Amino acid sequence: MNVLTEEAKAILEGTHHDPHQWLGMHPAAGGQIVRAYVPEAVACHCVELVDRRRYPLMPIDERGIFESFVPQKTEKFAYRIQAEWNGGARHEFYDPYAFLPTISEHDLYLFNEGTDRQVYQKLGAHCRTIDGISGVSFAVWAPSAKRVSVVGDFNHWDGRRHMMRSMGSSGVWELFCPELNPGAYYKFELLDLQGNLQLKADPYGFAFEPPPHNASVVQASVDYEWGDELWLKRRSRTDWLAEPVSIYEVHLGSWKRVPEQGDRPLNYREFAEQLVAYLRAQHYTHVEFMPLAEFPFEGSWGYQVTGFFAPTYRYGTPDDFRYLVDLLHQHGFGVILDWVPAHFPKDDFALANFDGTNLYEHADPRQGEHQDWGTLIFNYGRPEVRTFLIGSALAWCDHFHIDGLRVDAVASMLYLDYSREHGQWIPNQYGGRENIEAIEFLREANDAIHQAFPGVLTIAEESTAWGGVTRPTAENGLGFDLKWNMGWMHDALGYFQKAPLYRKWHQNDLTFGAIYQNTEHFNMVFSHDEVVHGKGSMLLKMGAEHISDKAQHLRALYGWMWGWPGKKTLFMGSDFGQSAEWNHDRSLDWHLIQYDDHCGIQKLVADLNEFYGRHPALGCNDFDPGTFRWINHANHEDSILSFMRLDPTGRRTLVVVGNFNTMTWEHYRLGVPQSGIWKEVINTGAARYGGWNHWFDQERNAEPIPWDDQLVSINIHLPAMSTLFFELKQE
Repeated sequence: MNVLTEEAKAILEGTHHDPHQWLGMHPAAGGQIVRAYVPEAVACHCVELVDRRRYPLMPIDERGIFESFVPQKTEKFAYRIQAEWNGGARHEFYDPYAFLPTISEHDLYLFNEGTDRQVYQKLGAHCRTIDGISGVSFAVWAPSAKRVSVVGDFNHWDGRRHMMRSMGSSGVWELFCPELNPGAYYKFELLDLQGNLQLKADPYGFAFEPPPHNASVVQASVDYEWGDELWLKRRSRTDWLAEPVSIYEVHLGSWKRVPEQGDRPLNYREFAEQLVAYLRAQHYTHVEFMPLAEFPFEGSWGYQVTGFFAPTYRYGTPDDFRYLVDLLHQHGFGVILDWVPAHFPKDDFALANFDGTNLYEHADPRQGEHQDWGTLIFNYGRPEVRTFLIGSALAWCDHFHIDGLRVDAVASMLYLDYSREHGQWIPNQYGGRENIEAIEFLREANDAIHQAFPGVLTIAEESTAWGGVTRPTAENGLGFDLKWNMGWMHDALGYFQKAPLYRKWHQNDLTFGAIYQNTEHFNMVFSHDEVVHGKGSMLLKMGAEHISDKAQHLRALYGWMWGWPGKKTLFMGSDFGQSAEWNHDRSLDWHLIQYDDHCGIQKLVADLNEFYGRHPALGCNDFDPGTFRWINHANHEDSILSFMRLDPTGRRTLVVVGNFNTMTWEHYRLGVPQSGIWKEVINTGAARYGGWNHWFDQERNAEPIPWDDQLVSINIHLPAMSTLFFELKQE
């Protein structure tokens, strides 16, 4: 054997940062030099494609390095490598080291700058055709690795066979693997600076194999035939802040199951057909899915993501998920997805310590670890990390036509001292507690989403009094469209959990929200977080003894919520008063709908959604401060409150009155803003909803009796524990 060069030694030792410089075909005086590294091969030939002429490659090391000089070839030519192993087995293949990079210097510049908005089309694995040869290009960011290889079922998971080239200071490694087909399982094998080998799933992977394994799966180019063109056109022209938005929050795996088949969850396609029918019957406008990006641990409900670009395998293929979104769009329903850029799990096959360094996360646990959740925090100061996360958001909108992203745990991103004691966090450069890098990331992400996909909503789950969450970034806000109103939710539940006897001392729980109502664009919400971890279901929270009484209280609360300004979100099961806490491992208790209490709650939510969607004083005017006005918020003794929602045209004013005590008033005088006949249009205590009030549809002529600071008033029947809506009857 020949004396090995340093290049050959580096190839054999797996430390060569750019194997393309030495392997493959290279010009030499009078011809071309061809080198190949085929471990365990005993013979190799270079086969010219034009005339099938074979040039023997001589072994220069018994571990599989071959080399030959091809004379009189002034230009490179197309060729394949033919290798032979002991026993006579032969295999002919295109040389992966014969191809130029598939990612440009400009793309790399944008990636390192943090401004590449289509990075998901470049990094990761992509089926391409180069020089007429189909295959898969791979690219991964690992700046501190000494060597990166693509390994998979196509090369026996052998990191020697497909070593990638370093794209210089960009930190990106790249390789085109010819003749590789969709469906191949793969990972990246990284040699870190300490000499340790790591196997990592693709951060930009579009699909993953099921546990207990975690390889990425090569996906074919997207050729799904969408049928939602009309929806997308409408969406791009829609100002959702001026439209009714009523969102059904869903955990797909526990919505419904198939007991005859091992209690498996519905798949994406089965779910699509049934969900469309349910949303239509309940008059929701949108569905919000708890995270469907790939995740390993069922108990995280999807909030510990390892595949930021991939729909989870649990319910079908990426195209099956596209079918779900497509069908919802074709029937007029928007699709919102929970997106989790706040943290990621420590699983060793994923992002953590990716190239042997703290690449995606902060190194210091005072900045880089969520102690409550046992997860890691992204380093938002790195441009490449911002590119990765914003690319994830845009890819969901691009590849899957998602209409909105509900950003999880925003409060944990905004504050460096979130859930930390003194000494457990590091102040920012000005000595404050604000996470400046995360703030800039959120602004950048919101702007990128809105610019690329007009009409797509961004919603913040933000539980503090941070100012300007829904203010435009140009006005120094965070740029979200909506913010979950966690304060209103907390106060309202606190009030309704108390027995009616004690509510008169806590009426400010229901009135306080009006003080800050117009500081943000609020989304009123009762989410999954309120029905887990021993908190009890929405029904059982209510401050009453018996189920029927609890149902009456819950209906009154929902009536109050739908009358209050703001978009609406309700978690599945809560809209029919499920008794048990939500359990992610089992189906909702759909059998309860046979009982009047539960069926009544479901009917009420449907009617509230329908009324909210068509009444001009409600869904179209959630954020006009001039459309809300108190009638009487001071009747603490009787636990009765009333307000009006004003139609800007002045024609269809709505009056909402809530009686949150156990006393029924046969004659209750209520001030109203106009003369005429006032008709009851919603009564949460009506018999049709399982209540005991049969006075539904009462009409009252306004009398010239000043009341509640109004010039006229009506004398109504006000049932116990009910919310009523009255509308001026149209001539």
